[in-house]
Amino acid sequence: MDSLLNGSEISQRSQRFQATRQAAIVGALVNILLAVAKILIGVLGQSQALVADGVHSVSDLLTDALVYFAAHHAQEGPDAEHPYGHDRFETAATMGLGIVLVLVAIGIGWNAAERLFHPAELLQPAVITLYVALFSIVVKEALYRYTVWVARRVRSNLLLANAWHHRSDAVSSIVVLVGIGGTLVGLPYLDAIAAVGVGLMIMRIGWDLGWKAMQELVDVGLSEERVKKIQDTILSVGGVRAVHMLRTRKMGGRAVADVHVLVEPWLSVSEGHRISDSVSLKLIDEVDELNDVTVHIDPEDDEKSAPSRGLPLRTATLRLLEGLWKDLPCADLKKRVVLHYLNGRIDIEVFFPLKCYESPEQAHELEHSLQAALSNKSEFGAVRIFFG
Repeated sequence: MDSLLNGSEISQRSQRFQATRQAAIVGALVNILLAVAKILIGVLGQSQALVADGVHSVSDLLTDALVYFAAHHAQEGPDAEHPYGHDRFETAATMGLGIVLVLVAIGIGWNAAERLFHPAELLQPAVITLYVALFSIVVKEALYRYTVWVARRVRSNLLLANAWHHRSDAVSSIVVLVGIGGTLVGLPYLDAIAAVGVGLMIMRIGWDLGWKAMQELVDVGLSEERVKKIQDTILSVGGVRAVHMLRTRKMGGRAVADVHVLVEPWLSVSEGHRISDSVSLKLIDEVDELNDVTVHIDPEDDEKSAPSRGLPLRTATLRLLEGLWKDLPCADLKKRVVLHYLNGRIDIEVFFPLKCYESPEQAHELEHSLQAALSNKSEFGAVRIFFG
């Protein structure tokens, strides 16, 4: 089962990387074309807003490179240095992208604001700049829709963020279009004001991306709605009585969870493990973003307290029982001892061979003797015996 899951995960990582790489390459080619066109025509056509928009496209090109770099590393599975995988390369790249956008926005806004306070430096754009801005709007909107489609298909937050970066470029081109158009009809301040507006939009996008990445890096959990989905999924598994201490965190486009599951206290270890496996597999199958789940099986609710924490472990307990029971009949013939740590005490099940069983009265007497020998030991609870 583990090998099949690992193979499936490797295949998913590979497919995700291939799709992300293709989207990044397409975006890079489009952004190269737009950046050159905007900056060149902006300079020749004397439109400060179009030049600013061209710089925005250059930042888009940089983000495409970041997307490619992050996707390349994020596809790698866990290793000795990264036991949870490399998904947060994507998160770190997203945060870097946000910082770059904020810095670009400050530069654009500062330059445009200086021109507003020096009217002699205001430029009169040519008509051709209007057509370049219109062309940019159409192309970037198409690129946005394509990138969003890929991002949702492979569940990539970084790619989705890059898609919104493309959309911000389309919106900024609309502002540029209005600014250039206003300047052409006799409102010389509009081109510089449009450049400031573009800068503010870029800053907002950069802040949003950086803030979301920061939340992921400090392990902000999944939304309340998704946590409720996880809880309901766990409770639908047979043998699960309750769920507590559920924790989640995001890892790039995926998420991991660990949870404590309350089961019937008298279950065997193997049955508890079977329930744990069922919970893990069902969560990974039914909750899209989860790819790693750790389930802790509890015989009692330890969320509020852990009453059995100070009790001795098996080796020390068996040594203590040997001393307390050494003079009792059949005590040295016991085949198996099962310990149950519940409610701050150790309940004991003792299995004897059939030759120790003579009559119900004798069996009752043996059980009573074993129990009586523990009467002065507060760490022990009930004793039950079985023959077979």
